[in-house]
Amino acid sequence: MKTTAAGLLILAASAPTSLAFVRPHPHVVSTAKGILAATSDTALHAGVSVDDLKGARDVIDEIIDKNECGPILVRLAWHDSGTFDKDIDDEWPAAGGADGSIRFDPEIKHGANAGLKIALNLLKPVKKKYPSVSYADIFQMGSARAIELAGGPSIDMKYGRVDVDDPDQCSPEGNLPDAEPDESTGKYGGPGGTKSTEDTTPFGHLRKVFYRQGFDDEGIVALSGAHTFGRAFKDRSGLGAKKTKFTDGKYEQIRGDGKKAKYSPGGSSWTEQFLKFDNSYFTTMPDPSADPELLKLSTDKTLFADEGFKPFAEKFRDSQDAFFESYAKAHKQLSEQGSKFEPEEGIKID
Repeated sequence: MKTTAAGLLILAASAPTSLAFVRPHPHVVSTAKGILAATSDTALHAGVSVDDLKGARDVIDEIIDKNECGPILVRLAWHDSGTFDKDIDDEWPAAGGADGSIRFDPEIKHGANAGLKIALNLLKPVKKKYPSVSYADIFQMGSARAIELAGGPSIDMKYGRVDVDDPDQCSPEGNLPDAEPDESTGKYGGPGGTKSTEDTTPFGHLRKVFYRQGFDDEGIVALSGAHTFGRAFKDRSGLGAKKTKFTDGKYEQIRGDGKKAKYSPGGSSWTEQFLKFDNSYFTTMPDPSADPELLKLSTDKTLFADEGFKPFAEKFRDSQDAFFESYAKAHKQLSEQGSKFEPEEGIKID
């Protein structure tokens, strides 16, 4: 069986699957073609104010605090932006990227995006209260806030992204990374997407996925470090256990603010404290005495084996400050790639 879209973009959450739908804003509807679709270009492309962006940020912070759902918000944003292909020169949004397209069918139904409807539903109250804020901005804001509130670095974000407004503008399936090879072929990735990511090695596959987006080896390793935050669930990625000693609901999880987290049990984590953002991913991966119930996937282990990745992995193992600096830079790049901003220079709120 093929395990799809784990790797760097596998982050999963403890969000409740029974969360009820919130009645949408009058301009927002659910359709057969799209989730959180808008009824008009005006609703999608209206100007957004700094006050509305700050208000949206407050609502997102409340959602994260209440639901302990930071990891799945990171995964949603990354899977929206991670479709970007820097070599496509056609008119926006042909190159993919952070444009809100993940809310539509067929993209939300891509194998890589299993479980992400949970994140879309969690963010509905934001769009309801602040309809002028684009979905692309909401998704990327949710990710950046999740990282910072979990104790990670502050990301130098800008807003004003324009949303795609039609399912036909979705990116093709196949642009996101695999964590393990296909059992039948022994290969990572495949011939789909905007260009093939197929490779027999984890390091080759990661480079094909992330070089296509414009990242270098440092950026790949830094983004991999976000696996310190979150879990893998078998029903979403095909990977991970039903639960482990660290995810059984009894093991004490401490948030970035020092409070005890109330989380739903299940899945496998890369680190013991999976709701805290730090450099423990890099201290755990090369440690032969690390608990065997912690995840160490092929695309994780290659960071300390490949000669191009290894210097950065060791640097981030030895210095959390160095990791945070590189991570913040890579996260910002990921959040802006493929985006169309109005105004063109974007909007800062801090």
